[in-house]
Amino acid sequence: MIPIKTASEIKIMAEGGKILAKIIKELEKKVKAGITTKELDRVAKGLVLKSGGKCSFFGYEGFPACLCTSINEEIVHVAPSNRILKEGDIISLDLGIFYKGFHTDMAITLAVGKVEPEIQRLIRVTKKALKRGLKKIRPGNTIGDIGNTIQRYVENQG
Repeated sequence: MIPIKTASEIKIMAEGGKILAKIIKELEKKVKAGITTKELDRVAKGLVLKSGGKCSFFGYEGFPACLCTSINEEIVHVAPSNRILKEGDIISLDLGIFYKGFHTDMAITLAVGKVEPEIQRLIRVTKKALKRGLKKIRPGNTIGDIGNTIQRYVENQG
């Protein structure tokens, strides 16, 4: 059973989420052709520690980094490496922080410089699908209701 959070716990979680969102915004600025995913991880770790948090993923089941980085066709939760981002890549950044007793987690997919129109479309459609799914979250709706909304939208987009 999932415990119901108190108002003060929700406030702490929201604070952690705002900190995480700021860190992700800073990482977005660093995503450019020529940077390695290991360098992005180093930046992420520094920002997390500076915020008063800890990296949620580091050490979890032996994971060696703070940030998960997935380039192009890579599945989620790839450990950063010396791989260099190139113009036209897409990268997903997934970061979790542990702040005042609670974990927050956020992921974003970004274009590296100019990308093909179809890739731009993929990013745009997936963002809109997420927004439609979020609008379905309310008491009485199920995960299936949310998933159905997302699936119908994405399939309608081809």
